Amino acid sequence: MNQFADVLSILGYLIRALGFIVLGFGVGRFTMDAYKKAVWQVQIALALGFFGLLVGLTNYASAGSMGMFALSSGVAMILSNMLKKEETEEAKKE
Repeated sequence: MNQFADVLSILGYLIRALGFIVLGFGVGRFTMDAYKKAVWQVQIALALGFFGLLVGLTNYASAGSMGMFALSSGVAMILSNMLKKEETEEAKKE
């Protein structure tokens, strides 16, 4: 019976990591998309909200989960900047 609990524990850690990957990517992508279209007051609120969420979750999540959140939000921010450059290059060709 103890082995079953261990398997469920490992499964729980994997699901938590996957959840933080999805959360980090979604929050990072939303922040970057809304940041570029907003006035400076909203940009400040978005930045404070993003970093507030990052700092606030450190009290409730493990270090591995927060690492997954930080990595996936970083990937989302890098991808949002890369996609915009490709779109502008295509617009210049036309």
